[in-house]
Amino acid sequence: MPCDLILGTAGHIDHGKTSLIKALTGIDCDRLPEEKARGITIDIGFAHLEVGEYRLGIVDVPGHERFVRNMLAGATGIDLALLVVAADDSVMPQTREHLAILKLLGIRHGLVALTKVDLVDATTREVALMEVRELLQGTFLEDAPIVPTSVVTGEGLDRLKVELERLCAQVNVPDQQHWFRLPIDRAFVVQGHGTVVTGSVPSGQVRVGDELEWHRGDGVVERVRVRGLTNHGRPVPEVHRGQRAGINLAGVPHEAVHRGQELFTPGYLRPSRVLSVRVEATTFHTRGLRHRLSCRVHVGTAEVMGTLTLLDTDTVQPGTTALAQLFLEHPVTTVWGQPFVLRDAAATRTLGGGRVLQPVARKIRRRHIDMIEQLEKLESAEPSQRLAAVAWFAGLEGIDGTTGVRDAGIAPSQIQTLQEQLQRAGTLIALTLPNGRYRLLHAQRIEEAEQRVLTLVMNLHQQQPLLTSLDRQKVVAQLGSLGEADLVQALIDRLLAHRQLVGDAHRIAHAQFKPRLSVNQRKLKDRIVAAHQAAPFQPPEPKDFVSQAGGNAHALKDIYEVAVAEGLLVHISDQLYLAAEAEAEMRRRILARLQQGGGLTVAEIRDLLGTTRKYAVPLCEYLDRIGLTRRDGDLRYLAETPSEAAAQRPSETLRIAPTSSLTGHKKT
Repeated sequence: MPCDLILGTAGHIDHGKTSLIKALTGIDCDRLPEEKARGITIDIGFAHLEVGEYRLGIVDVPGHERFVRNMLAGATGIDLALLVVAADDSVMPQTREHLAILKLLGIRHGLVALTKVDLVDATTREVALMEVRELLQGTFLEDAPIVPTSVVTGEGLDRLKVELERLCAQVNVPDQQHWFRLPIDRAFVVQGHGTVVTGSVPSGQVRVGDELEWHRGDGVVERVRVRGLTNHGRPVPEVHRGQRAGINLAGVPHEAVHRGQELFTPGYLRPSRVLSVRVEATTFHTRGLRHRLSCRVHVGTAEVMGTLTLLDTDTVQPGTTALAQLFLEHPVTTVWGQPFVLRDAAATRTLGGGRVLQPVARKIRRRHIDMIEQLEKLESAEPSQRLAAVAWFAGLEGIDGTTGVRDAGIAPSQIQTLQEQLQRAGTLIALTLPNGRYRLLHAQRIEEAEQRVLTLVMNLHQQQPLLTSLDRQKVVAQLGSLGEADLVQALIDRLLAHRQLVGDAHRIAHAQFKPRLSVNQRKLKDRIVAAHQAAPFQPPEPKDFVSQAGGNAHALKDIYEVAVAEGLLVHISDQLYLAAEAEAEMRRRILARLQQGGGLTVAEIRDLLGTTRKYAVPLCEYLDRIGLTRRDGDLRYLAETPSEAAAQRPSETLRIAPTSSLTGHKKT
């Protein structure tokens, strides 16, 4: 199968880029009337060429300094570059600027065409070759072939094709199974078909009928359907990485589409106005980069104003790099490792560029050591280190497969293996949420969150030193800053499993906390428990002990809760408590009677327990609530499947009993 690659031109205006492409392919890339009238390339043009087993999609870019923005849009997604230098002009300003841009874009393969050699003598040709070779020193084109050519005489054209084929063989073509994306560089209407967008495909593949997501450039992402596909004007069933693609979008108005937007596999990319980057100041612009620099950011086919914030220095000298963040006026979609270029606000000079480290970032404080260390890990050649750093930055939001592909540059086929590897190493932990979902978190982030839970629980204990346990839901509510309630519940469950907390679904306590009852409070608790044991089904109420409590009257509720937490009392409702033995006996009697068949009225339950209606009503509601009985009209029947807790004493199943908040009960 032929291999598809994208070739991009570069070079100064009027150095013959478009003429050379026409001589090689027979295609005139100047499509605009103004281009033909003025004889210069204004916008990007397109052609195609087959060399051996390689099919090249060619992007011809303008060379004028006023149209560098268009050159940058065209350079997106190219695999190899053809730097064009005219023999009669030799090296010119945009020759240097375009070469600097190719370096910033991370292009690794290319060659040089020395054009218009028919216009110069042998000495001038040699001088031009020498100047070009001097320009290429220290660049990715340092050892690249320089092919003298003439579109008039045909000199060098065949050799140029041979060199292109040899160069294509050196390109390492990425896995076609990667997810699809297409930065849009053109949009137009085809009569009878609607909106068509074009671009160079940097990754993945798409077929007719597939659904994609479309980032409109304003942070809004919409689902769209692929109505049709073309490659260099020919209808095709699919397009893939390395091809020029035309995509006919169903139901998308032409006026809503423009250069800088992007199409991608659903869920793959996320728009962001903040990017963390490694930035380099080009030697082409000798002033370097300064903190809080206002600049134009070119990424993909988008151009957006932004502010450069340096994180570990105040300036970046030419030829050096630094960690930084870009704060953009409008959101863009990027992936880890994606190149970008910075130009000045007036769009007259190329200042620098670099690579995206965080496609979706939050503001980082300058010289924040921990965060800078993690950003440096995102530059690692080891994918597992990058994935761990992504998880660290994700905090309690956690990561999934999409996050690893987009934010760590890991192939979709490798992400599962790397996640499992980091889990075995203890770097990542899968936290199971109450709803059955799980969240993959960095171990350090879990440890930090758990410490916050433990600190809050201990602080609450200190505020209420008489309580053996705390209402779990109230604890969760006070930890809302950690995230959703399900996440906090999962953290609590993990702490319970590790015995750093003790408790159940209702109440929790720090494992190291002991309630502090005074001697008088302990004596009062003992008297309360004894009084409930003496009157099993007609027990006293808390208010009956106010006179006995004396100075401890304010702590009466807490003393009751201590007795409940210790398994001595069971909270029934409102101000009604039973001794634990009485509550167990009540369930035993009711269970034995209902197992004989039929139902029981409140009056019958009252008589069975030897109590009064005042107590019988809340006791019946309690039995319904714990799942021992079910109400049908005026009768209580044995529940179809009595819960296990209903057949055992709470103290036998839970170390800490349910909450003893004094809530009202309804009459039956």
